[in-house]
Amino acid sequence: MTTPKQLLARAAARNNAEWCAVMSRSHGLAGSFGDEAWAAPVRTPLYYPDAVTLVSGAGPAALVSRIDTTAPGASVKDSFADLDLTAAGFQVLFEAQWIHRPASAPATASDLAWDVAGAPDTLRAWALAWDDGDGNADLFRPELLDDPATFVLCGRSADGGVVAGAVASLSDRVVGISNVFSLDGGPDVAWPVVLDAVHWLFPTVPVVGYEHGDDLAVAVRHGFEPVGPLRIWLHG
Repeated sequence: MTTPKQLLARAAARNNAEWCAVMSRSHGLAGSFGDEAWAAPVRTPLYYPDAVTLVSGAGPAALVSRIDTTAPGASVKDSFADLDLTAAGFQVLFEAQWIHRPASAPATASDLAWDVAGAPDTLRAWALAWDDGDGNADLFRPELLDDPATFVLCGRSADGGVVAGAVASLSDRVVGISNVFSLDGGPDVAWPVVLDAVHWLFPTVPVVGYEHGDDLAVAVRHGFEPVGPLRIWLHG
């Protein structure tokens, strides 16, 4: 029998796969959805997996055959932490938890205003703040603005600068949150403004995502609950 938490983990995995597909398309890369996983035949953008499993018990050999393991950095998001990819040359990069927050959960008030990036210059300002000088702001391309299910949330200081934010990805039953950041104060500062925006935009939709380590503890403080494990496998 499938439990409510298992259903939420499955919805979160599907939502995350859809976001990975959007990010890949913004870079001109086409992946495809199958019964067991989404996968891209060529290397995906930095930080994004080459495959995301959609159900538990996915076949490892068939999954690996759909991605390019000859290019450095190939990775798989094992959404239910039930694969063993060591024979294919992978090792576990980290483990995490899918998280869920009911639509009706109360949120902590934020001092930051927010809006949704709707123009390339706003997206660029958001990306530079997210990147914080690491040199990877070009990961977020203007093509993202053309996707109707993607909302780049900008938390703004009193002077109008982008100082916090996240990406919200809307799917059939949930809204997924990723790339949570704050320039000052970390996720404890970011989550209130992000949740304020999400509750205003999607007041009846549950919120999902995934976190690990200290960031998982912060998410729990802001009303999330862990609903299932996942693993990231890295080739080589």
